[in-house]
Amino acid sequence: MDARNLIEGEAELDQEENEISLDEDENVNERRKSNGINGRVDDSSEEEDDDEDEEAARAIRDGFIVDEEEEEEEEEEEEDPEARRRRKHREKKRRREERAREEGLDEEDFDLIQEANPNHERRLRSEPQFKRLKRDHEDQDRAVSGGLEDMFDDEDDVNSMLDPRMDKLGRFRSDRGIPNELDDFIEEDDLSDEEGQERRQEERERPRPRTKLLGGDARMSGLDEDALDTMQKAFGNGEEYDWALELEEDMEENALGDQALELKDVFEPSQLAEKLLTDEDNEIRWKDEPERFQIARKSYKDLVLTEEQFREEALWISRMMPKRRLPENLMEPYQKSVAKVLEFFIKDEVEVPFVFQHRKDYLIHAVKTPVTPDPSNPDAPQYVVNAEKLLNQNDLWQILEYDLKFRALIEKRNSLQQTYDKLCEASQVNDTIFEEMLPAAETMEELQDLQDYLYFQHASHLKDINLTNGKTSGKNGTHRRPGTNRSLYERIRNGKLYSLVRAFGISADAFAQNALKEGRRQYADDPNVLPDDMADSLLDPPEFSDSAKILASAKMMFAEEIAMSPKMRKVMRQAYYMTGVVESYRTEKGLRKIDEEHPYYDFKYLRNQQLSDIARQPDMYLKMLKAEEEGLVDIKVRLQKYEDFAKQLFNDLASDNFSEIADAWNDQRKDVLEMALKRLEVVMSKGVKENLKTRCEDEVAAACREEYLKKLDQAPYKPAGMTIGTIPRILALSCGTGNPGRDAICWAWVEEDGRVLENGKYPDLRTDDEKSKQNFIELVQRRKPDAIGVSGFTVATNELVQDIEKIVTGSDLRGAEYEDPETGDETSKKLEVVMVNDEVARLYQTSDRAATEHPGLPPLTRYCVALAKYLQNPMKEYAALGRDIVSISFHPSQQLVPQDKIFKQLETAMVDMVNLCGVDINEAVGDMYTANLLSYVCGLGPRKATSVLKAINANGGFVTTRHELAVPEEGKLQVMGPRVWNNCASFLFIEYDSSEPASDYLDNTRVHPEDYELGRKMAADALELDEEDVKAEIDEAGPGAVVRRLIKDEAQDKVNDLILEEYAEQLERGFNQRKRATLETIRAELQVAYEELRRPFALLSADEIFTMLTGETRETLREGMVVPVSIKRVLNHEVVLEVVLDCGVKGIIPSDKMWDQPPPEHVRLNQIFSVHQTIRAGIAALSRSGFGITLSLKDEDVRRAPRKQLDRMEDEWDEAQEKRDREILQEKNKGSGRTQRVIKHPLFRSFNAAQAEEYLGSQARGDAVIRPSSKGLDHIAITWKVSDNVYQHIDVLELDKENEFSVGKTLKIGGKYVYSDLDELIVNHVKAMARKVDEMTLHEKYQSGTKAETERWLTTYTEANPKRSVYAFCINPKYPGYFHLCFKAGQHAQLGTWQVKVIPNAFECKNNAYPDMRALCNGFKLLFSNLHSGKR
Repeated sequence: MDARNLIEGEAELDQEENEISLDEDENVNERRKSNGINGRVDDSSEEEDDDEDEEAARAIRDGFIVDEEEEEEEEEEEEDPEARRRRKHREKKRRREERAREEGLDEEDFDLIQEANPNHERRLRSEPQFKRLKRDHEDQDRAVSGGLEDMFDDEDDVNSMLDPRMDKLGRFRSDRGIPNELDDFIEEDDLSDEEGQERRQEERERPRPRTKLLGGDARMSGLDEDALDTMQKAFGNGEEYDWALELEEDMEENALGDQALELKDVFEPSQLAEKLLTDEDNEIRWKDEPERFQIARKSYKDLVLTEEQFREEALWISRMMPKRRLPENLMEPYQKSVAKVLEFFIKDEVEVPFVFQHRKDYLIHAVKTPVTPDPSNPDAPQYVVNAEKLLNQNDLWQILEYDLKFRALIEKRNSLQQTYDKLCEASQVNDTIFEEMLPAAETMEELQDLQDYLYFQHASHLKDINLTNGKTSGKNGTHRRPGTNRSLYERIRNGKLYSLVRAFGISADAFAQNALKEGRRQYADDPNVLPDDMADSLLDPPEFSDSAKILASAKMMFAEEIAMSPKMRKVMRQAYYMTGVVESYRTEKGLRKIDEEHPYYDFKYLRNQQLSDIARQPDMYLKMLKAEEEGLVDIKVRLQKYEDFAKQLFNDLASDNFSEIADAWNDQRKDVLEMALKRLEVVMSKGVKENLKTRCEDEVAAACREEYLKKLDQAPYKPAGMTIGTIPRILALSCGTGNPGRDAICWAWVEEDGRVLENGKYPDLRTDDEKSKQNFIELVQRRKPDAIGVSGFTVATNELVQDIEKIVTGSDLRGAEYEDPETGDETSKKLEVVMVNDEVARLYQTSDRAATEHPGLPPLTRYCVALAKYLQNPMKEYAALGRDIVSISFHPSQQLVPQDKIFKQLETAMVDMVNLCGVDINEAVGDMYTANLLSYVCGLGPRKATSVLKAINANGGFVTTRHELAVPEEGKLQVMGPRVWNNCASFLFIEYDSSEPASDYLDNTRVHPEDYELGRKMAADALELDEEDVKAEIDEAGPGAVVRRLIKDEAQDKVNDLILEEYAEQLERGFNQRKRATLETIRAELQVAYEELRRPFALLSADEIFTMLTGETRETLREGMVVPVSIKRVLNHEVVLEVVLDCGVKGIIPSDKMWDQPPPEHVRLNQIFSVHQTIRAGIAALSRSGFGITLSLKDEDVRRAPRKQLDRMEDEWDEAQEKRDREILQEKNKGSGRTQRVIKHPLFRSFNAAQAEEYLGSQARGDAVIRPSSKGLDHIAITWKVSDNVYQHIDVLELDKENEFSVGKTLKIGGKYVYSDLDELIVNHVKAMARKVDEMTLHEKYQSGTKAETERWLTTYTEANPKRSVYAFCINPKYPGYFHLCFKAGQHAQLGTWQVKVIPNAFECKNNAYPDMRALCNGFKLLFSNLHSGKR
């Protein structure tokens, strides 16, 4: 590929330059529009042009001027046929070019894009994507030039890729007057006019390669006219075949006219995939099948289960489901319940919420127990119904997941069966082992064992089958002779050496049967000769010319057969899961890095951990695997009693004979068994570790789901006197990260419909700021909020809550009035101040969604808006996050589980809760937040939800009945298909309007339309209407008339008198339908439609508030810990130190906790301690509700930090190894001779490198720690956070030191940067580099993934855009402070990578410093172009 396609021609502009460039471009375009062929500029003004246009139009109307089209018609009548043909040819060509220029998207396509992406702006295709830089005004009038100006551009020119002499219109450039290839490549704003003129003069004077003439007149060709006439007579003038060209052009024109422009012709595949607009998305959108089913079963859509496989699946899932303690008499009903649920999923194609809501009776086992008749009460029931719940909603999701696993199992089994059938057909193979075990295989591991066995046992036959099916070798495509390159095992199996393998007297399968205790025991037969003698008789030169090698090869072959035996693998797998143990061994790297405060110390010396114990601690096992990945430990799985197990296996393999020969053969069998067990140990250990990992990940993901359900299962906040479910009006406030009295307090007033009607700021709400206090009181009295919500980022928020509560109490601010249920009088209570969970608000405040919804509000005010909306409806706020929900922490080990697995579980929780609450379909049409819930409605998804809203809007924007969603009126669009409608009908409710005749009360309930007749029957019975009365009501007011009358008469309570058991029995006898639970639902809905079933709003506990504002949990901050604190005040008289922890919690160190022996009386406290000094102190007492802490400086509290208590059995911890490692570390520390050093600076911590990284892990990017250096007392080290898990350690040399413990007056870094103190170094070096890192990560060319992911993105981009080139930056975690600059010059070019180093206030690339990202990008382009020019 040509290098000019690599470098992007658009050098980046700052805002000011871009505006100037934009204006210049517009002026240039205007001049070009008015230019003639030679490019001269018209001097007339716009007003004159307008006047001339008007006069021309009048002249045409008055007939003074003949229109050009009329002239053409007249000329067409006069011209000869040949001229007319040529003219038509030119017109067709012109029209085709105009059509190509004007081609664009139609309105419907733009509407679809606008709907999926509200931020999308329409752009004319003819408008250039970027504005080019200009050198001066002369360049503006110059012809468009190609070359490196288009490199790394998003719109690379195809023609300039094909030939460097072609311009953007596909014409060949002339040699003279064409700019150089490097024109417009690099921004040259810094060049003066004289320098620019000199450069252009050099370009003009540079010699150019000559080009061939493509045509011209006689003078240009060098021939006289006679010679030209002779040549034309001989060869023609080139117009003889114009008729064929015209015919081809007509065909092309027709083809272009028929071809409609599609979205994929305009937008990148990644853009369409992101907005769910690909062809696959459209197929899912319009297919009448639940969207989540389509996505989950996409890999198995061609798999059709037979009836036998369906019955097998039900039994398989019953066995695989996590066992609950069910009585023996419930096992059969349990299996039947699982089978019925599968039938609903597979045959009826209904989702989990539908089954749980409308098929509850199949999840319950009811038993009727007769009771002894009571003579005194003849009307007493004759039996008592005992109901046992067999499956819950979580079980339904698990059954759905197991259904997918079973489909994968069947697909692999079918594939293996097909392979075996081909093998039998081609080679007449009859493998009883495979035929016996394939139908019985229940796990993917067992199928993999069978596959390994098949490909090992019949390798040569399978190879021959592959060759027969057309697999060739060699350039000529001829078939390779079968067996010419057989493996060693094949050569042994097909040679005479295999007789030595058979001489072991027992097959691998027979040995495995003995181990499995299947059938009669198989005994090993001993040959009549010693193993060595038999090996001597089987010499087969040249490969097997030595008896020792022959015997070793035979043992290896037999060991491999044992290891490949599926039955033997089953024996080993059973043994591992029954007696296997997990152990952790620290590595050399982990010896020092994992200290007693490290989170991995819990398993540093873990031994003999049972698999069942590991399964109960999934988070710990995932941490173990993470530590192994980091190279800190080795995780091993072994059999607990390996020697006993091996001995038992040897008894199943060895011969029972007593002789010298038998002993010799048993010795060989023992060697074979050891070889086979080593091979099997590797396979089993790896498989067990992976299975445990999967199970632990599933456990953590399930725990996340449960925690998420708790957050979703809360109704809107309920102030005193309001009905649960009613949306309150909220006033939300926050001081953010600031402190009251110093930083502004933002607030927002949000109505119950979600509108933000008012917002503002208060300087302070303390008693000394009377103006802010009065303004706050006036706001509350005027707006009358139902509650005040407060939250923030620091401990200062707790002080803000206290200030607001003082104002509310002091000014007697009260909530909305309500009727006292006891007295009936209007009353009110003190206005409630609520601390709000802000996990959603933190994500919302800086999101694109917030900027779109509230573009004029600052981030902290948007944060307040999110707090208020969270109080109004938490579920809607969580649903609006979409995939960002995985950013919220639900489990301490959540980050150790793949995000897709977490998101899948969280999505199921949202689906459950949305369908429990239902969605008002008409509200969803007009409210974006309610529309977000549609994706989680049963049967729908993000694709179908979008199409539903679009169809409803097309039908008028309002839905009257559920029925019209599936069966629309004439002239309207169908909103959804019948199968999807069946899934979602009962979960989309329509508010009942008694004044609307078409409105049906049951459409506002959880009752499914299939049960409407039951509801109407129950209403009629409750009203005691006979059939004639019911018919009269229906004839007068329609099918819903009886229910309407029940509601109108307010007689809903009468349904409680109905005996539902009789209804249920009639339905089961007459229609074979189990509807007892459904009848209960109908009764409840007839009384209260879509009653709020969520729990009341959950207020935060003291622990949760403490963690939210400090980030500290009971594990990270507890009594007895030693923590660094910063001194804020030194109180000499009280002898008290006021300190603050890094998390913001304030504390004190009283005199009785300050020292073991008090200093002399004349020594004041401030002579020992100073403000901002950092010291280490032990936590003596901690109040989480009061945000107070008492600390101690006594030696016993500081030096004797309590060791974390580990709940381990005696043999589960290697104390001997722990003791040896502690001694090793002490010896190393003694050898280093390091002296503990303390530096008086707020950022100083007595950390090593690992501790500094751990401390900075929760800090922001750019935060730093000053710590002692291992290089001596004339060095200090600074560790700063470059990015997540990326930390740079800077060595600082100290010069001009007063003593060995003081900080040097001159600080030098790398021999290049010199600073006078630590503050200057932090600001001008560390913070300066951090700003550069921020600039890099915020740049549009930065990719947040790894280098491999960035390169994959580059490759994908160039594959989707073969004619384009691209580059991107990504972080280099291996070398902190460095970034990868990855580039790819087209689809077939090699990936390239340069390193970019961050230095104070600049970037360094190829030993060149660049002050900002714009200069770095331009510098890279220039360096690359120079490098490529040099190669050429």
